[in-house]
This record gives sequence, C-alpha cells and structure tokens, in this order.
Amino acid sequence: MSTPTTNRPDPRPALRVISSKATQHILADLASAYTSSTGQAVNVESVGGVDAAKRALAGEVFDLVILARDAMDKLMAAGKLQAGSLRDLVRSAVAVAVPKGAAHPDITSDAAVKQAVLAAATLGYSTGPSGVQLAKLFERWGIADVVKSRIVTPPPGIPVGSLIAKGEVALGFQQLSEMLNVPGIELVGLLPPEIEIITTFSGALASSSSSAITSAATALLDYMASAAAFDAIRNNGMSPVSGT
Repeated sequence: MSTPTTNRPDPRPALRVISSKATQHILADLASAYTSSTGQAVNVESVGGVDAAKRALAGEVFDLVILARDAMDKLMAAGKLQAGSLRDLVRSAVAVAVPKGAAHPDITSDAAVKQAVLAAATLGYSTGPSGVQLAKLFERWGIADVVKSRIVTPPPGIPVGSLIAKGEVALGFQQLSEMLNVPGIELVGLLPPEIEIITTFSGALASSSSSAITSAATALLDYMASAAAFDAIRNNGMSPVSGT
C-alpha cells in the first residue's frame, strides 16, 4: 500500500526576513499571500530599524534584510548583504498626526508646518531616517534649540502613534504606514511637497543566508518588487518604486 501524501509538511525551510517597523504591515500581507500561492513559508520579524541594522551587522542569520536604503548601503559596504542583490522596493512619506479630538493644525506649507511645530507643547518623531530628516529641518528653520526640550523620542521599535494616543505627544511625525489605523490618533496629512520627507526601503539577500536557500530568497525578493505586490504596498500607505 502506498503512503498517503496529503498533509505532508512542506520540506522547504521557512525564509527568515528582518525589517523595520515601517514595512511591518506590508511585509505581513505579502508574506501571507506568497505562502498561499507558493507554499513557501516566510517568517518576518519587524523591529526598530536601528536594532534590525545592528543585528544584521552583527552577523545574525537572515535570508532577506529590508530596511531604509541608507542602512542597506552601510550593510552592503560592511559585507553583510550579497553583492548584486539590492532592490529598491517601496517609498514612504512622512505623515503628521495629533491625538484624537485635538485641533488639526495647518500643514499646507513650509511656513505653516513651522508654526505648528512652534505652537505644539510636545513633539514626537522616530529614531529612524524620517526623524533624522526632521531634526535637520528644525535646524534649517533655526528652531532646533527652541523646541529641543519638547521633543519626545520613542525607543527604537515603539511607534510615535502610540505616544500620541497616550497624550505624551501633541504633534507627531512618522511614516504614514506606521500612522494608519492607530487607535487614539487622527491623521492631519502628509508634509507639503516643499518639505516632504520620502524614505526608500530596499531589500537584499543577507550574506548569512545559506546558499541552499538563495534561489528561494531571490524568488521572494522578486515577488516583493513585482506588480503583484503593488496593491498591498499602496493599501499600507506606501508607493511601489516601480510602477505608478
């Protein structure tokens, strides 16, 4: 009698992916869809971008790394990513939010945002690339010293939205994808074009990945960069790098 083949576990090992919190929801949706269509299991761990980069730099074993492009460039230079595998995947804009029920400040121009920042009792932004750019913007405006004592910076991996919801931050800035569907906050909108902050998130195969799984990891990365991923990307507040 032949042995039944139904319900046999997939022999392929799960692909291990590390990413920043900014792409958490997109990657969860894409991993689920990819597993459903191919049978290839995908485990995505989304943590603070700074911590993710440190872990990849320390040589922790992953198959794919997905982080902001500047962090990926540093990991590539350090030999922690496979040469030639780097792909830009999504672009993310910074949004502004306030506690639920609070008045929405005018953010339609450079001058309006500056005034909103000066008027806010407390300000919040992340330790990631968007926060770095905001700090530079405050310096350019000449108000960095004025607002320094009002800035509440969450620990890596803790979303600014959670601090806004708790009332610890009156005016918060973070990637739109991390502000969507957060209870207790209201989105004011994106920063105006003249001061918009756009972060590109990229993916690459980790040097620590086993050569036996390279083809599977490459196929997953190709899927994430393809038109099949566009709806999930847009539904989670980002834009695909390729396509419109």
